Amino acid sequence: MKALEYSEFGGNDRFRIAQREDPHAGPDVLVVRVVAAGLNPVDYKVREGYLRGILDAQLPAVPGWDVAGIVEQTGLDTPEFAVGDAVLAYARADVVHHGSLAELMPVPVRTAARKPEGVTFTDAAALPLAGLTALQVLERAGVHAGQTVLIHGASGGVGSFGVQLARLRGARVVGTASEGSHDYLRSLGAEPVVYGDGLVPAARALAPQGFDVIVDFAGGSSLDTTPELLADGGVVVSIADPRARTEFGGHYVWVRPDADQLAELAALVETGELRVEIAGTYPLDDAAAAYAELEKGHTRGKIVVTV
Repeated sequence: MKALEYSEFGGNDRFRIAQREDPHAGPDVLVVRVVAAGLNPVDYKVREGYLRGILDAQLPAVPGWDVAGIVEQTGLDTPEFAVGDAVLAYARADVVHHGSLAELMPVPVRTAARKPEGVTFTDAAALPLAGLTALQVLERAGVHAGQTVLIHGASGGVGSFGVQLARLRGARVVGTASEGSHDYLRSLGAEPVVYGDGLVPAARALAPQGFDVIVDFAGGSSLDTTPELLADGGVVVSIADPRARTEFGGHYVWVRPDADQLAELAALVETGELRVEIAGTYPLDDAAAAYAELEKGHTRGKIVVTV
């Protein structure tokens, strides 16, 4: 099969298109013919070697955990699926080796959900990691109707889902983003504010009593303003800054595969209650360029590679 791979840790120039052996279906593993693969920043952070000590990698490795495609082989004990089924998955394995930037991918059955007919493969591939991250963060924070929630990085791949899912729970959402993304945030149901200088007075003007929940999808200095913006008894959750837990007594979340939650998200996309924003699509042969665009850090929504 054809795949994008890297044989040593480092920059984008480590990528190459290569021929690899086809994967096999383990006892509880599906082999999926990839139609589309979603890109995430964690992919290139693994490639750079930043996550050594957290995630093991077997080189040469193929990046990518988000996949949408057709089941080509079933394992010995995968009664949930049959050959020909359309699926999507956050197919994170214990070792980074077989990724979704390939013609075929081994997918642990516990990570896979059926793709609804009304959801495109491109949208399905953009959903798993980002959608599950947003959902699990909101659940960890206990977001519910009547709360006022501040989301840092609200216009990004994860933040876009976070805004919508919080609104679906009945929360009021204020989101930080560059001014050029403010109309986009309004279309998702959020009240936008510019991050950086002026954030605190602008946010306090919208929520004078402070925010019941502060969600950090951006990292960096986002949580620096927390003491000035968090309401008494409020909750802080981050996917990028451990201070959410160590300094503010909240939660630091690393997304977990969850097939039931993924099916729930896909159903919301099919009904139109959850919108998937696609920043761009690339063919597999141009996947390195797709990652280069992602690494600029300014994409709104998700980048997807079609195979």
